[in-house]
Amino acid sequence: MIICYCLFAVPMDEVLDAEIVEENLFSLIPKDPSFLWVKIESLVLKNKKLMILMSTILVTSIIISSTIWSAAGPGGFSKSDYEWWETPVNERYNMELNMTGWRSQLPVEGLYSWTGPTEYYVEVDLPISEQDVGYPGPALMHVSLWMPDVPNGTKVPVIATVHPYYDFGGEGVVGDDSNPNTIPDAGVGLWVLEEFVPHGYALAQISTFGTGKSTHCQDVKGLGEQIGIQEAVHWLGEQEWSNGNVGLMGKSYAGTTNWEAAQNPSEHLKTIVPISGSIGVQQMFYRNGSSEARAMLYDVLYEGATTDATSDDMRFCTDDAIGPLSPFTTWLGAGLGGDEWNDYWDERYHLQDVIDNYNGSVYIVWGLQDWNVDPYHAFPTHQLLKDAGINVRTISGQWGHNYPDQPSVHEGLESGYGAEAFPSVTRMDWAVELFPWFEYYLKDIGEEPESYVQVQRNDGNWHIEETWPAEDTVNIQYAIADWDGGMSGTVNSQQSMTITSQPLSEDMHISGLPTLHIDARTNTCNGGQLFVTMFDGTSGLRLGHATMDVRYRDGGYDAKPTSPMTSYRMLMEFNPMDVIIPEGHTIQLVVTETGEDYLPSPCATLGMTIFAGYQVLTLPTLDRPNDHKNWFNVPAWWEE
Repeated sequence: MIICYCLFAVPMDEVLDAEIVEENLFSLIPKDPSFLWVKIESLVLKNKKLMILMSTILVTSIIISSTIWSAAGPGGFSKSDYEWWETPVNERYNMELNMTGWRSQLPVEGLYSWTGPTEYYVEVDLPISEQDVGYPGPALMHVSLWMPDVPNGTKVPVIATVHPYYDFGGEGVVGDDSNPNTIPDAGVGLWVLEEFVPHGYALAQISTFGTGKSTHCQDVKGLGEQIGIQEAVHWLGEQEWSNGNVGLMGKSYAGTTNWEAAQNPSEHLKTIVPISGSIGVQQMFYRNGSSEARAMLYDVLYEGATTDATSDDMRFCTDDAIGPLSPFTTWLGAGLGGDEWNDYWDERYHLQDVIDNYNGSVYIVWGLQDWNVDPYHAFPTHQLLKDAGINVRTISGQWGHNYPDQPSVHEGLESGYGAEAFPSVTRMDWAVELFPWFEYYLKDIGEEPESYVQVQRNDGNWHIEETWPAEDTVNIQYAIADWDGGMSGTVNSQQSMTITSQPLSEDMHISGLPTLHIDARTNTCNGGQLFVTMFDGTSGLRLGHATMDVRYRDGGYDAKPTSPMTSYRMLMEFNPMDVIIPEGHTIQLVVTETGEDYLPSPCATLGMTIFAGYQVLTLPTLDRPNDHKNWFNVPAWWEE
């Protein structure tokens, strides 16, 4: 077998791409493949017989070693059991992986070098409603493509990433241009180019409408943008060199475009890998009606951040002009029509269309400490997709708005926000995890991957479940009115409330979405909200949070009218949590009017009054002894 080792280098001072645009997460570190070198300082052969003997031993050793390697594979397992890419999750910690690079790596280099990029324009036939009068020219999606150097006639699948962050800035604004889509971005593009293109995959980087070299105008996550993405995917699957199978992958906005592609999908879309990609715009910025602070400027910031401040590049679609108004009217007038006067939110809710129309697979990636796009986008989405007959897998660790395999980023996690899970939070086997997924869905090789959830507890321990919350979850309820501190009084912008349980009689593993159902009364303002943070009351460690605007007291996204001086039952739900509280420790709830990253309600000054009544905290718990088969170890990259 001849293996071609390929090297791709990007000068550090030229890297300004989607990752830096969104977060400035990390500096690109070139891949540094490791090789086994044997250095012989000196070997004195005193006669010909010794030389022959040494040569015989050397040749025999090589034959034996190659036989063992071939039979066992990189993980040291018998080939009769499984190939390296079939290594079960709970045995990957034994694999011989190169874990010294900037991201996870496959244990076997691919056969192919690559060429590219080549650039293409895909013309999109938009419906009349999306043919913006200000942009009468053809609607073109710009695609950059890298191809593996496969033998002539070999058809290959495509892994694509789509977002608006290519080639902007520098004209009329302070700073340099971001990289165009002809340079592999540090999030998906470069990693796919290094790890998967050599194994016979093409890489495509695509600019959404109104960004980069794509024409038309920017319709942030709206119908026009959705159609453009879907047509670009279809074009990739129709090319003569394509095997007809396309997968999408990306983080944040580039993850949301995965859902957009699957709303009314091309037949060529076989799998999506949304990484912290929101399932909808309203869903991204409102939790039980409570508004995130950034919601108010979301549309304006995205439109402004992805264009140059010049008269010929302010490419906003006119039907997106109402976007900046919707968060204000929703915050002020929910329950009175302020959230329903247009179809802005409905047009940008992606998940239901995916459930109704998509026949491919979904691999969800989410950090349980993601405060950018919260993990309630992943759960119960996993189960909803599974119930719809879609093969879905999820990996969810205690990282933030990151990839699973970013040790240099994960080491910056703070206490109560994932730090306790470091270093095992970083999954340097993630490339191995994805390889058979892409092989099956994009090349029709191997068996269909299993559906399951890998989830990490806040102390760093990983467990695998058929679904999450697990089917054997047991709900434990507490009537919290009797907890220390009482649960009665007014919560507003000046006053808060703290209550604490009795010490636990045994360890408690909370795994799921806890709920707090509570009776509360509005004051002389016709609204209000509560923000509840859960702590380990003994150690002070933050565990999770819940928030709710009383206008959305039943949960979800349908507001109801609210009157002053009226009592309501608020059905609050916490963000997904997988945490451990040790025996002898207490559970503490701190109730405030608003909290981290959220806006005060319009009635913040007067707040809400909590009184003796229905006050029930429900905690989903798992009984998982230390030797339970669902626990597993991850590759110990920190020991390299």
